[in-house]
Amino acid sequence: MNLPADAVTALDTFQAAAGWEQRARLLMQWGDRLPAMSDVDKVDANRVHGCESQVWLVAALQDGLWQFTASSDARMIRGLVALLLARVNGLSAVELQAVDLPGWFDQLGLSRQLSPSRSNGLNAVLQRMRSLSDA
Repeated sequence: MNLPADAVTALDTFQAAAGWEQRARLLMQWGDRLPAMSDVDKVDANRVHGCESQVWLVAALQDGLWQFTASSDARMIRGLVALLLARVNGLSAVELQAVDLPGWFDQLGLSRQLSPSRSNGLNAVLQRMRSLSDA
């Protein structure tokens, strides 16, 4: 499967990182680059349930390809969500179903740092993306 351009950039950046501290810094930077989400979108209908932190997700279909916007109140989660968005934005609904979340974070060298609750939360975000793309 072809990776979106942002995903290729993320892979190159994270694979070049020397160790966990540098990856953690990169993670924060990716989260800080997420576009701000308006309070209008930070409503319960857009909240992803199953995350310990608050995460909001909005989906838009453009020319048959999905674009997601997300935000979180937790800095580390914002970074992880930013990396998930890099992996999924611009995919079709069929491609979205095939995304291997553990494999993606493994490729980035981040899977060891994903606690079970963070992993579950990211899975909840991906499941929400898939259900929105099915609708």
